[in-house]
Amino acid sequence: MKDLGRNNHSDPVSVFILLGFPCTWEIQVLLFSFFSVIYVLTLIGNLCIICSVWWDHHLHTPMYILLANFSFLEIWYVTSTVPNMLANFLSETSTISFSGCFLQFYFFFSMGTTETFFLSAMAFDRYLAICKPLHYPTVMTVPRCIRMAACCWVCGFSCFLLPVYLISQLPFCGPNIIDHFLCDPGPLMKLSCVPAPATEITCAVFNSVLIFSTFLFITGSYALVIIAVLKVPSVEGRQKAFSTCGSHLAVVSLFYGSIMVMYVSPTAGNPAGIQKIVTLFYSVLTPFFNPLIYSLRNKEIKKALRKLLRIVRFGQRQPLKN
Repeated sequence: MKDLGRNNHSDPVSVFILLGFPCTWEIQVLLFSFFSVIYVLTLIGNLCIICSVWWDHHLHTPMYILLANFSFLEIWYVTSTVPNMLANFLSETSTISFSGCFLQFYFFFSMGTTETFFLSAMAFDRYLAICKPLHYPTVMTVPRCIRMAACCWVCGFSCFLLPVYLISQLPFCGPNIIDHFLCDPGPLMKLSCVPAPATEITCAVFNSVLIFSTFLFITGSYALVIIAVLKVPSVEGRQKAFSTCGSHLAVVSLFYGSIMVMYVSPTAGNPAGIQKIVTLFYSVLTPFFNPLIYSLRNKEIKKALRKLLRIVRFGQRQPLKN
């Protein structure tokens, strides 16, 4: 039987092997069950937020339009990796084609980039609503919010074209084993037949600029929000503002904390297992926690969810108006 992990150095690689989480069959089944539940709950949670915003006319505002887009993004973000990971748990040879690997690479990181843009847009929306309340209705209109969301999608899926192209042009002649559960640029570049310092530096600079620019924009926006909130004389007003921004800050902390550990800190010397755990956190667990954070900390979302449950329970079809 041919060893899929080795390749004739004169032949280009046509398939990669995703090593994933090598362990006993019993542990593989346990991991499959656990991540299957997490995946289904992630889909349900984010779909509930999307449906709540869609059905409740009171939530047809810029903040919730951005939140619905964000939840839609999270659904596809986990779908770009988790189904393939689940299939590999039950497969003897976890192979992925060369084109399939780079397609996963492109879509996964494009959606991750889009997430940074949506988090920035949501921070800007809260800054306008709290720091510029008189200008907010005229500056952040629904049509302008929709254009902003469209810009996040287009920019997110355009940014990673260059890194994907550069890495795909590297010569891969073996071995073809990726010590990860997805096609990550770091392990991929290590499989190149020749050193590619220019590509590595380009990708590192790209990641750092993207992560730090959006992170500084978000933290700057929320710093101004916190300063403005502290000046509010009403205790109830401060609590409402902090409740809304608190959920956003929690999501930002979860996402940026993990991707900075993965792509900004010097992870090259860390064990592959650590990198897999960090990647699992921001790619699987963060989308799972996000609906819980937003629904538990937001009274409007909880109210809309209760109405949505009544629709499902009693079979009503008309949009929520009250």
